[in-house]
Amino acid sequence: MLRFVNLTLSGITDGMIFATVALALVMIFRSTRVLNFAQGDMLMITTFIAWTVQNETRSYWLALGAALLAGAALGALTERVLIRPLERKPGLNALIVTLGMASLLSAIAGMIWGAQPRSYPPPFSVQGFSVAGSRLLLSPTDVFTIAMVAITMIALVLLFRRTTLGLRMRAAALAPEIARILGVRVGRMLTTGWALAGLIGSLAGVLTAPSLFLGPNQFDPVLVYSFTAAIIGGLDSPVGSVVGGLLLGCTVSYTSGYAGSEISPLGACAVLLAVLVVRPSGLFGTSTARTA
Repeated sequence: MLRFVNLTLSGITDGMIFATVALALVMIFRSTRVLNFAQGDMLMITTFIAWTVQNETRSYWLALGAALLAGAALGALTERVLIRPLERKPGLNALIVTLGMASLLSAIAGMIWGAQPRSYPPPFSVQGFSVAGSRLLLSPTDVFTIAMVAITMIALVLLFRRTTLGLRMRAAALAPEIARILGVRVGRMLTTGWALAGLIGSLAGVLTAPSLFLGPNQFDPVLVYSFTAAIIGGLDSPVGSVVGGLLLGCTVSYTSGYAGSEISPLGACAVLLAVLVVRPSGLFGTSTARTA
């Protein structure tokens, strides 16, 4: 029983990490209808910036703030310089640009910080809580990660459903010409969407880094699982990205714990296929998102 509980707790923690990156992907897709394949490398760069600030100041929170600012700036700059010129081009162009940007950022990180993986300090203890003499795979750092992802998800839901800014961002993404006629500054909304996605992605990088070694390619597996979580939950649903992340995280944890870590990717594929067969748009997605 303890093993099942620990696998569940581990799956929830990993799932929340997948959900954080998935939230950034959903944020961009929901506000601009672009799949950002550079998301993993963008958060890698901002995490390296946080690592540098951490080493200079010995402050986790100052480093986190630097990562968030850098992520927002990188996201806004990407939209203005790389994505905006492709606004009236086929959607495939933007996808190819994000793939090229991923390669460029990986090369830049290698030149500045090198290829050697580096450790990143956690904000709190990583020692699991002890209950009735048994050690659980849930530490104060894990609780912090879960809380931050939950707060981010709630903030995004409120942004899109309860604020004028969120409504304008959705209008700019779904019907930009009509939004312009109605007075919405579409360009500014798209830049805001990318900036927020960059900010969320940078948060994901800082939350993920203590459980991984920080390196130019260390976040690639996380990005793959996060894409899978976003598709499972629905590409335009913040709630779906969290549910998809939790479902995927627990599946990978159970598969790895009971059948071996080499089988865990098959478990993730099985969940993805099962969900897409039943709901092609994802658990919380809409048909509009699939056809856009």
